[in-house]
Amino acid sequence: MGWREPASVPLEPGENAPVLQATGLVRRLGSGAAAREVLRGVGLTLKAGEFAALTGPSGSGKSTLLYLLGGLDRPDRGEVRIAGTPLSAVHDDDLARLRNRLVGFVYQFHFLLPEFSALDNVLMPLWARGGGRSRADRAWGKELLGWMGLGDKTGKLPRELSGGEQQRVAVARALVNRPQLLLADEPTGNLDSANARMVYQLFRRLHQEQGQTILVVTHDPRWAAASDRVLRLLDGRIVADERRAAGNTAGDADGFDQGGS
Repeated sequence: MGWREPASVPLEPGENAPVLQATGLVRRLGSGAAAREVLRGVGLTLKAGEFAALTGPSGSGKSTLLYLLGGLDRPDRGEVRIAGTPLSAVHDDDLARLRNRLVGFVYQFHFLLPEFSALDNVLMPLWARGGGRSRADRAWGKELLGWMGLGDKTGKLPRELSGGEQQRVAVARALVNRPQLLLADEPTGNLDSANARMVYQLFRRLHQEQGQTILVVTHDPRWAAASDRVLRLLDGRIVADERRAAGNTAGDADGFDQGGS
């Protein structure tokens, strides 16, 4: 039987409950003699309310792992569970619905549709569920844009927004379905230091005020230094998992003023 919303999924995990669990993930890319094992038995657990960064050199498998964790790709071996639901048990047709309901994605490039306003871009995940057009849904989209400092930009087209503003619209879009898990792939990789700092502050505020569970894939040392937990991926394996002492994150956004890749 396929995944059903919302009865089979616990949508409000308790404190410290696992939101994301991965065990023994193996992913091979290519075929024949050109095939290579990008991930080699990766396992991790992310509990409710954690703010973590996944780091590693280019080619280490960070983005591949993120796509598996978010249900955008399937592993050759191993299992991913989101809010207790094993993705291997979810049919492809239902997997998109599960992702839409439980996971928010932020990418390096915002992928806004140019012919739609900022508000309409934010509401698109709701449209995919047959919603997004009610007064309540539109009010929620406007509230999110206001939270991003874009309350006066709701009717603007993407070309009328700066790069940093477009990325903040993308963050609002990722949150419109109130996801349990926010996954970000190099969310500031295409931004200057001032806008990178602003996006980091948004993520930190989401974590502190809303208890949002966040995993950021990055090669930027500033994100690692500003996260509560840092996992390092090397040659397809997690080789380090470090947790920062509570209270050490105050002022961490200052690092984004210092430049960096």
